[in-house]
Amino acid sequence: MSRTARTEVLALLALTFVVSFCSFAYEFVYSELLTVMYGGTVTQYVITIGLYFVSLGVGSALSDDLSDEKASNLFRTEVYLALVAPAGFLLVVGLNSVRIPQAVPAELVWVAARTPVVVVGLLSGFELPLLTRMVDETGDGSAVLPPTATRVAEAVHRGIVGLLSLGWHTERASNERSGLSLVLAMDYLGGLVGAVVYARVLYPGLGLIPTVFVLAFLNGLAALAVLGGYSSRWRLGGTRARDRLVSRESAALVVVCLLVTASCGVAVANSSTLDRELSELYLEQQVENEYPPGAMSVDVLDQRTTPYQHVVAYERTWTGAGPNPHFAGETERCLRLGDAVQLCESWADSYHQGLVDVPMSRFARSPDTNVLVVGGGDFVAVDYLREYGVSVDQVDLDAAFMAYAKEDPFLSRWHDGSYRYDRLNTTVGDGYAYLSETDEKYDLVLLDVPGATDDDLLSLYSTEFYRSIKDNLTPEGVVAVWVYDENAYAQHNKAFVNTVGDAGFTRYAPYWAWEDVDRDGTEERVERFYLLAPGERSGFDVERGTPYVRAHRDRYRDLRWRELPRYNGVEVNSIFDPNYDVLVDT
Repeated sequence: MSRTARTEVLALLALTFVVSFCSFAYEFVYSELLTVMYGGTVTQYVITIGLYFVSLGVGSALSDDLSDEKASNLFRTEVYLALVAPAGFLLVVGLNSVRIPQAVPAELVWVAARTPVVVVGLLSGFELPLLTRMVDETGDGSAVLPPTATRVAEAVHRGIVGLLSLGWHTERASNERSGLSLVLAMDYLGGLVGAVVYARVLYPGLGLIPTVFVLAFLNGLAALAVLGGYSSRWRLGGTRARDRLVSRESAALVVVCLLVTASCGVAVANSSTLDRELSELYLEQQVENEYPPGAMSVDVLDQRTTPYQHVVAYERTWTGAGPNPHFAGETERCLRLGDAVQLCESWADSYHQGLVDVPMSRFARSPDTNVLVVGGGDFVAVDYLREYGVSVDQVDLDAAFMAYAKEDPFLSRWHDGSYRYDRLNTTVGDGYAYLSETDEKYDLVLLDVPGATDDDLLSLYSTEFYRSIKDNLTPEGVVAVWVYDENAYAQHNKAFVNTVGDAGFTRYAPYWAWEDVDRDGTEERVERFYLLAPGERSGFDVERGTPYVRAHRDRYRDLRWRELPRYNGVEVNSIFDPNYDVLVDT
């Protein structure tokens, strides 16, 4: 093979690496985007990868119907990918940023949100057949490496064939390598590097929005490389007649290629601003869509991403007609972790009074009472426990959020520096692993964990997790957990109740936290809680309860233990056999 032909094959293989890098990374970008928008990590990744590979196969099959103008078709493919990939990303964001009329079927929205995955997969399916034919057309691929590298590669190849012969019938192939084998090898390598770079560099370093523009920029550069390499002004060389793409392609498409590549480059250069502006636009509209039209406006004040969750601080302002039923005044500040509201000024007290003050009515207010808080990285529950002088162990997975909570002025108003409490021992780690390893026994376990909105949280609602809690309770120990209203989320409640019952809990005491959140003079039911116990427990003495319970004695006078029900035909949720009914769609 001539030096010019070798250079051309190497350039095509490098191009294969780049487009494969982008192709695999797009797959993960869309998977994560759909997870953020719709929840269900496993579900979204499985569906996205399945649709993507089917589309790749269809695109590969349809590539036979493309004309013999291979360079021209590859150029167009890269231009279309640079256009479609970010546009599809913005389409999915847009579908979740506007209020879709109820008359529009949910199935139609589902299909629309996944159409970009199919289109990107289809276009990516064109790439390998085109590149394979271009490499085959250039010459023998076995001579692309320098002689020394070729000898090393052949030695490795002989060793691999020797290993294969232990389990297969083998016949060593000739030194000549087809374009398909070379392109596939580079494709797999590019895919692996794309996956690693996405997971370790692009997503954690830039975020989803800038990443999709980085990939589109690379597709644009690939298109320009094809345009330059096969144009009349600059050619890779060889004796074969070249497609003169600059003259053959329409001026409009060449201009589009230049504009798209430049635009993506500008977006990458301004990635921080782009990410902030688009994220805030989406988040504000998403929260507003949770209320009736025109009832609430939202202003994002701060947002950040930890290794485990997206933290958003925002203000919500009542703009609806009539009195505000959600909180007193016109504006209040809230904090969201992912899709779940963590804290709002109007009900922060009532939530923690229900989580802490009601169950603490059962125990002595002294260091002899041993309490475990699972979650609670905002340290507000610890502040409430500090008032009773009890000993507290806390385990939370997200060290970055806890560091943020310590310094954030808004959260500091609620936790009042409780992370410095001298009877607090905080462990950064997984709650289930902690309970499996510790020998401590607890009088009270407080589960200050996110609601069951995502399959990443299935383990926190599993029979194994609750069994580990039960095993670490003292003889009079109980568990306090926030729950979804059983009337509004009946299927979830049945799965949850059967799960904790399977873990060994036989008694429960349901109750509400009460608060006059809108300051109209009437207390409303705010948050729902269960106390759980694995056997008989003593009753509740309201008059000897905490100040909060005594102040609301009429609300808690009937608080009593009940037998935990068992629902026929409802499966428990287990780590290795999940029941997705335990998840809710909020």
